[in-house]
Parts: sequence; C-alpha cells; structure tokens
Amino acid sequence: MSVNKVILVGNVGKDPETRYLDESTAITKFPMATSETYKNKSGERVSNTEWHNIVLWRGLAQVAEKYVKKGTQIYIEGRIKTRSYDDADGNKKYITEIVGDQMQLLGRRPDDGEGGQAQQSQPVQKQAPVQNQNPVQNQSPVQNQSPVQKPSPAEGEAPAKDPFDGGDNGPDDLPF
Repeated sequence: MSVNKVILVGNVGKDPETRYLDESTAITKFPMATSETYKNKSGERVSNTEWHNIVLWRGLAQVAEKYVKKGTQIYIEGRIKTRSYDDADGNKKYITEIVGDQMQLLGRRPDDGEGGQAQQSQPVQKQAPVQNQNPVQNQSPVQNQSPVQKPSPAEGEAPAKDPFDGGDNGPDDLPF
C-alpha cells in the first residue's frame, strides 16, 4: 500500500496562469508559499518559507482563474508529482508540483481601497447560522446552559433548506 497525499494552507505567490488545452480542459498554475515560525535554542524567532508549484485541472482550474489572486490564502489538497523536461540547452530538469484535487479559499476578501468596500470577485467563507437558542419550554434560562438543538432530518429526508445557501447563487454555490 502507498499513499501520496498533500495538504497545504498558505498564500498564493502570484496571479494564476491559466491555459486551455481544448475548449473544456483548463490548466492553472501558480506558486504558493507556506511558512512555519519557531524559536531556536537561543530564543530567537525563526521563520522558514517553502514554495510549492500548484497545478489545477479542469473545473478547479477555472474556479482558480476566476477567484484566486496573488496574496489569497487558500487550502489545497492533492498529490505530489515530479516530472522532467529538457531545457533549451538540452539539460534534463526536474520539477516537483502539487496537483490539486481540492481547493478552498480562506480568509477575507481583499480591500479595493475605495472606502473599505470589498471586491465582489472573490468569495468569502460563510459561517453556519446560529442554531435555535430558545431555552427548553417551562424552564427559566440559566447561564452557560446549552441551547436546544433542532433534531437533524431523518435518514433519507432532505433538509428543509441548505444553511449555507443564501439563495443568491453566490460564492457558496461554487463547485468545490
């Protein structure tokens, strides 16, 4: 048995480059930085940054083309792939890439510099709505008491409404 799985959370290093191999096959590439910070033996903070070459295909590539920009914080899940090619001088070169299977945009929308209004081109992760917090009937509310939870739909039943769908066909309706 073998496993080739990578999970990265970091920032995009430059705007993605997208090419189309045919009308429906998109490929998007961009660098992504991950950083770790720690204290060394003398107590100084040390920060190490690793750069990763990210490759996305088809629908995920199209989503990245539309919403990912330099500086965007993203979550990527995929696999490591190393390939080789010959450079202009005929030397064999190797490149290691992360081929993404899943992607999520993290963080906030970037500021567009006009009165603090956020750009409309990048989705924001939505938080789940607060559950019904009415105390159980015939009991007085008590501090630190857990709210009453509505039961989840029975198996096979569809939920009444998607709690993340604002009905706006917005960023929460993206295919990832």
